Amino acid sequence: MARFTPQSTAPVPERAILVGADLGKSDWPIEESLAELGRLSETDGAVVVGTLIQRLDKPVPKTFIGSGKVEELVQLVKALDADVVIFDDELTPSQQANLEKAVKEPVKVIDRTALILDIFGNHAKTREGRLQVQLAQLQYLLPRLRGMWSHLVGEQTRGGIGSRFGQGESQLEVDRRLVRDRIASLKHELKELDKRRKVQSKARWDSGVYRVALVGYTNAGKSTLLNKLTGSEVYARDELFATLDPTTRSLDLEEGRKITLTDTVGFIQKLPTMLVEAFKSTLAEVAAADLILHVVDASDPNADKEIAAVEGVLSDIGVKDTKSVLVFNKCDLLSEEERRALLVTNPEAVSISALDGSGLRGLLYRIASEASQGDVTMTVLVPYDKGMLMKMVHERCQILSERYVEGGLLATVRASERMAMTLEPYRCEDSDAEEGEQL
Repeated sequence: MARFTPQSTAPVPERAILVGADLGKSDWPIEESLAELGRLSETDGAVVVGTLIQRLDKPVPKTFIGSGKVEELVQLVKALDADVVIFDDELTPSQQANLEKAVKEPVKVIDRTALILDIFGNHAKTREGRLQVQLAQLQYLLPRLRGMWSHLVGEQTRGGIGSRFGQGESQLEVDRRLVRDRIASLKHELKELDKRRKVQSKARWDSGVYRVALVGYTNAGKSTLLNKLTGSEVYARDELFATLDPTTRSLDLEEGRKITLTDTVGFIQKLPTMLVEAFKSTLAEVAAADLILHVVDASDPNADKEIAAVEGVLSDIGVKDTKSVLVFNKCDLLSEEERRALLVTNPEAVSISALDGSGLRGLLYRIASEASQGDVTMTVLVPYDKGMLMKMVHERCQILSERYVEGGLLATVRASERMAMTLEPYRCEDSDAEEGEQL
């Protein structure tokens, strides 16, 4: 007989109860919104054991849901032995404090914003990503500090020895100052990183490389598409917010043009404003793109709502005039009839499956077509001492003809507007160069 019984060291998932209020103002049915909240909870390592829904005209100021529902929630927490209660909408600091008082410690009460911030904190890998998440978390925490020191404030109000020192208020002010200082420090660091990003972005602009950004609702398959097109190995899993940090890879089109593809953070409905603000420097990659590929999970019944949510975030960050192509992914999960109906409704869209590779050739053709709009056909004579420029001609332009003459490389090319501006000083008529001796 074994002397010791092996004990599992695997973390025990928290048991979560989801709470939603149907206010009649959202395009998303409350059941579908809670189903998404459930997926977010599972992504963060919890197991959903129950849900609670109340239909309201407006949130109750004290506890968000009505007093009867609060009592029902308390009983549900006890019956299901829940560890955490997650609200689908953002709670005010006082609502959160009142609800935690009702369900009693150690049960936690959080909202969708706190849940998303926690997921982002677990998934951010780069220094910039971690700084952005920390900034958003501290901005969320700052107005909630008072509740964390309420027990000391209570001691002060009772009077007696030591009450004159105001322990709670003193500690509260210290904490507030520390948090504000840290927020200011993070903003400064992110500003410096943003300057570096702008230098890199300007370098890509000056190089004439056509820039394509992948955007879409979380879990639409952007990372899988990037991997399939470029042969890279960006982390991709079937979970919400699998990747946060932007990843840029280069790709050579069949015509010889080099482009860059940038995968960006996935969007979601009710994305916290503070996250959009914190990630603005990352999302600037989208604003600086020449073309946006809006990737959509065609198999999701809420695809139309997800498209609207993504377009809302793009509008928030000031991306309105950039050319955009709708890319319906996961079409391998649709019947042929469903796929045809999708393209009839969206005739300018492209249908693909990043998983099995179907439709990718058509997508690349569409990218090449968009990239070639505005191209200029020109003949240039690049001197031999301009080696870097010769390299750019071969990498950035579609070469129609070329030969080496006494004066340098004589080439007729199709160049983008930016590249044409770079080559303009070397523009010539083919007949002018033929006067030189051909090598």
